[in-house]
Amino acid sequence: MPHELSPDTSFFAFSPDTKPALRVRQGEEVRLTTHDCFSGQLKSSTDTMEALDWSITNPATGPVYIEGAMPGDVLRIDLHEVKATGPSVMVALPKEGALGEFITQEETVILEHRGDTVVYKDRVVVQQKPMLGVIGVAPAEGVIPNSTPGIHGGNMDCTLITSHTRLYLTVGVEGALFGCGDMHAAMGDGEVVICGAETPGEVRFTPHVVEIPGLPTPFVETGDLVAVIGSAESVDAAYKLVLGMMHGFLTGVVGMTTNDAAMLMSLVGNLKFCQVVDPLVTVRFEFPKGVIGDYGYVFPR
Repeated sequence: MPHELSPDTSFFAFSPDTKPALRVRQGEEVRLTTHDCFSGQLKSSTDTMEALDWSITNPATGPVYIEGAMPGDVLRIDLHEVKATGPSVMVALPKEGALGEFITQEETVILEHRGDTVVYKDRVVVQQKPMLGVIGVAPAEGVIPNSTPGIHGGNMDCTLITSHTRLYLTVGVEGALFGCGDMHAAMGDGEVVICGAETPGEVRFTPHVVEIPGLPTPFVETGDLVAVIGSAESVDAAYKLVLGMMHGFLTGVVGMTTNDAAMLMSLVGNLKFCQVVDPLVTVRFEFPKGVIGDYGYVFPR
């Protein structure tokens, strides 16, 4: 049976001083239940952001202490299932998000879940692809609000972080103090209106410490591709960061030459936005696993 944690153990900032809610061994399965990003405060279209308690937004369930995870280690989180339980909620706010200048009236929309879809205003039916907005480990020092992304993970809002995906993070403190939340039943890259289909949900994962010297993190591995994720104060700084991270992975870990890595990144790689509405901009660079295999590299299992 997997270990279980409920949203009663939610925390709102990644910190080395947060008391663990659960201790597990590597390879043990964990099942977390998560709140939506508003902690369930918006239940109908008449609920407005004016009455929202902002101190309990972006909750993450945890933290989970992972035995044997030490500072500097690479922690791999195998996400077996990311499941939205719904219903979902979205908001539009004047002066907020990348489209805030066009929005003049606040609105809350409740999205019904029908099977494996979400329904927007009984008009648009969208296929669910549940993903985690907030996922990370405690930094080596300091306190980072869950709303903020960084090298520890946090509010990256990367649509690749879904079922059957591996996320790699660098451990900052003993035990890692891992947590996640802010699930979206569906969301487009960029999260331009400050939210996706915000939903409560369930997450099943298994943690492992792996030996991959030089791996740039946060790093995502899916069945078909790998991606590096970076956050910075500007779009220019963010994209330059992830280009350097991926080039360093391809040369330093996979073993490509400098020119091979650069030309193949331009030939088959993809630079994409994760979100443009948090305190930092988050982007990712994707690269096909098949090309990595052509150079003989295989990820440790």
